[in-house]
Amino acid sequence: MNIAIISSIKDKASTNIKENLINNFNFNKLEEKFDDNNIYYNKINNNEIKLYTINSELIYADDLDKKIDSDLLVFISRHSAKEERKCLTAHAPGNFGKNELGGKEKTLCIAPAVYLKKIIKELNKNAEGSDYEISIEATHHGPFLEKPVLFVEIGSSEKEWVDKNAGNIIAKSLVSTIKNSSNESNPIINNNSTNNDNKKINSVKIKNDSNNVINNKSMNKNNDYESVFVIGGGHYNHVANKVMLETNLAVGHICAKYNLESLDEGLIKEAMEKTVPKARFVLLDWKGLGKEKQRILDLLSKNNIEYRRSDRDF
Repeated sequence: MNIAIISSIKDKASTNIKENLINNFNFNKLEEKFDDNNIYYNKINNNEIKLYTINSELIYADDLDKKIDSDLLVFISRHSAKEERKCLTAHAPGNFGKNELGGKEKTLCIAPAVYLKKIIKELNKNAEGSDYEISIEATHHGPFLEKPVLFVEIGSSEKEWVDKNAGNIIAKSLVSTIKNSSNESNPIINNNSTNNDNKKINSVKIKNDSNNVINNKSMNKNNDYESVFVIGGGHYNHVANKVMLETNLAVGHICAKYNLESLDEGLIKEAMEKTVPKARFVLLDWKGLGKEKQRILDLLSKNNIEYRRSDRDF
């Protein structure tokens, strides 16, 4: 599989992670360049990885997948927050509402749920003993791409962005995720888990309406991970974190409470379809649905989409 890791010269955290990859994990400079910047290369088992650097901000790099040949794009980035919490995060890009930070309005990217799960688990393991919090974030910001894509980030202030330890944790987690996925023919889709400690959640089939068939051809009975779409909760979703670390479920997109007013029938279906493997059901962060709770329940019922409640199943 071809994997593209994308860095930006305008992002100190991105540069930090890139330098850790080059210096500590055998990324070698190629003769070719991209955007007038050096490209670095590594091969891990059956995966070919190229490390690119672009001159623009990462969140505005729309259609970069049309210029780079890859099956999966991983953006290494800074994370900013007013509370300046020390955190290492991952998430899928896209917008449930306005495109104030790049991408397209009310349009989502393809979320590689299994890779997100594996990276969150690796970050959690490699950050042990540090004071960094690990979290999956709600879906937000650009760029818009048509290939599977995810962000891995250092937060939340310049002090953390340039912290070499944080950069090394992310670099190590990325390399470990790729290495541990190398025995799979396509680790974005074929996702056998090796962690027998994960709590098993009974499979739930998505009911289909006559106008839209939501299926999951990319999964089969031998897969241990099942993808879900999480609705509700905060930007740092505690339910999704628990799901990622303690169950056999893999979270793709998350629509946080602050975006629920924008969530409609089309976006629910898009979030499920644009997850690989396709989301099997919706997981409701029950205490984080606020005044939108009944409207969301009505939308799911109208479209015959199965859901689970976090307060009952977790």
